Amino acid sequence: MISFILIILAATFFTGIIIRTKSIASGRKGPGIFQPLLDVIRLFNKGTVYSETSSFVFQIAPTIYFSSVFVAMLVVPFGQSKGFISFNGDFIFFAYVLGLGKFFSIIGAMDTGSSFGGMGASREALYSMFAEPAFFILMGSLALLTGYTSFQEIFSALHLGSSISYALAVMAAVVFLLIAMIENSRMPLDDTKTHLELTMVHEVMILDNSGFDLGLILSAGYLKFAMYGAIIFNLFSGTIGYKYAIPMFFAMQLLLAFIIGIIESFMARFRMNHNAQFIVVLSSVSLLIFFGALLVSGKFI
Repeated sequence: MISFILIILAATFFTGIIIRTKSIASGRKGPGIFQPLLDVIRLFNKGTVYSETSSFVFQIAPTIYFSSVFVAMLVVPFGQSKGFISFNGDFIFFAYVLGLGKFFSIIGAMDTGSSFGGMGASREALYSMFAEPAFFILMGSLALLTGYTSFQEIFSALHLGSSISYALAVMAAVVFLLIAMIENSRMPLDDTKTHLELTMVHEVMILDNSGFDLGLILSAGYLKFAMYGAIIFNLFSGTIGYKYAIPMFFAMQLLLAFIIGIIESFMARFRMNHNAQFIVVLSSVSLLIFFGALLVSGKFI
C-alpha cells in the first residue's frame, strides 16, 4: 500500500516539474510546480456539459478511465513490499486493466460523433497496440531472468550484479519511460500544447470533455506518469530499506520528470507517419533485453 500513497504524492508534482523544465529551457519563468494540481481541483469544482449527440458511454468513460489507473496503481510494489493486489501474473492484469480504461476513453471519444474525436481515437488505439508487445516482451524477459511472474517477486529477485544486468535494467528503464510517454501522448509523438486538430492525438480525444470529467482524465494522466516512474524505481531498488528507498523514490521521480521535460524541449515532434515506426522500435529494444536475459541466465545457446 505504501507504493500507492507514494505514487499519489509524486503525481502532485511530476507534471509540474515537466512544465517547469520546459519553461526554463525556453527562457521563461513558467507556472508553479503545483499548477497542474490546482487546475484539476478547479475543474473538480465545475459542472460537466454533455453533448446531445452523446450517449451514456461518453458520460461513464472518464470515470472508468480514471478507475483503471487507480486499480493499476494497487498492483505496483515498493521494493520488498507487495502492492495491495499481488499474485502470479499480476503484470498481465496490470496491462489489461489499463487497456480497459484506454478502450473506454477511445469509444468515449468516438461516441460524440466528432470526426476529429474519431481520428484521435484511431491514433491512440494504433499507438497502444504497437506499445503493448514491448511491455510484454520486457516483462516476460524479466520473468525469465528471475523465475517469477509477479511484479514484487520479479523486482525483489532482480539483483544487479554484473555489467550485463545493469545494462538490461537501464534499457528496461528507457522502454518503460517511452511507454509512459506514449501512453500519455507526449513528445515526440504528440504536442500537448498544440490546438491543431489534424496533428493532435490525446488532446483531440478530450475536446468534448469538461468540468469534473476533464479533471478525472487529467489527474489519471498525472497518476499514470508517476506510476511508471514507480515501476522504473523498482528496477533499481533491490533490497534497500525504507530509510533510503523513499528518498530514492522521489529522487527518481524528479529525475524522470526532468528528463521528459528536456526531451520535450529539445526534440522536435515526429511526422505522423513516423510515429508508428518509432513505437515499433521499442519492441526491438525489448527483444535485446530478452536475449540479454537468456545470456545472463545461461539459457542462450
